[in-house]
Amino acid sequence: RGISVHNCGVRAKFMRIRVVRMALAGLVFLLLPLVHSSAQQIAKRLILKDGSYQSATKWEIQGDRVRYYSAERDGWEEVPNSMVDWRATDKYEKERQAGAASPEAIALNKELEADRAARNADAPQVAPGLRLEDSNAGYLLDTFQGQQQLVQLKQDGGTIEHNIRKTIFHGDVARSPSEILLTGAHAQIQAHVPLPSLYVNAGATPDASQSASSATPSQVTLPWDRFRIVSLDLRPDKRIVPSIKASSNGDAAQQQIVVKTTDEQLTGGWVKITPVTPLSQGEYALVELLGDEGINLYVWDFAINADAPANQNAEQASQPGAPASTETPKLRGR
Repeated sequence: RGISVHNCGVRAKFMRIRVVRMALAGLVFLLLPLVHSSAQQIAKRLILKDGSYQSATKWEIQGDRVRYYSAERDGWEEVPNSMVDWRATDKYEKERQAGAASPEAIALNKELEADRAARNADAPQVAPGLRLEDSNAGYLLDTFQGQQQLVQLKQDGGTIEHNIRKTIFHGDVARSPSEILLTGAHAQIQAHVPLPSLYVNAGATPDASQSASSATPSQVTLPWDRFRIVSLDLRPDKRIVPSIKASSNGDAAQQQIVVKTTDEQLTGGWVKITPVTPLSQGEYALVELLGDEGINLYVWDFAINADAPANQNAEQASQPGAPASTETPKLRGR
């Protein structure tokens, strides 16, 4: 009888082991597609002509824009096609697929990392732990629930019904006076404070290789303080960037509301734009004046709304309520 009880215990033990093995086998079977999917989503590099790159799992060309899925921020973003170094991008991808031990891939990777380190050394720090690293992006310094946050602005492509001409700068240009239409009733980025600081890199220069016949002196000698904050007119399901006239020296003659700002020239080609007085709740855009060419149709739109939810993918400062930039800027009022 004792032997019978012992045998029953042994059988029960083996049954438990068998159940555990079957459960583990089933778990591995379920995880295999995920592992395969992860392998397919290995980040590639979309290399830009300034030497920087965007880590992306995939991209597609849509007209004069390249739409890519950011591996760092886990979302779709865009960059002008004219800024992408397709030759370097294709070369890096071929070397990557050839294997990590490829001498060419190792050399190219070291070169890209050196370029990125050099840019980061000149990248202004706008708050503790927050730097302006992507020279092709615009940023907004916000404060949400007492915590300073750096939010990347989306450069929204507007539309216009007349007076459009292709240029070699960032894309299409609207010859003023013209109204630019932005789809959607509200901007995706919502600032929670009435005095946000905006950052954009003014160091970009026209790409003569794209269309040398279109180059003009006004494009090459654009002033660093060529950016303006404007209040948008609201329509059902759309926002309108007001008409702005720009003289040949880049000074704006406002036809509608242009926000008075102070501009600070930071290191690495960066410009900080801050409203002089608090902005009221509403929709705004940062626009780029291109001298006699008019204004850039791609604008950085944002809204002022203290009750808005948190912005997605916002980077937080290392200390709450810490003071903004420690840079010693050149200040110019307007």
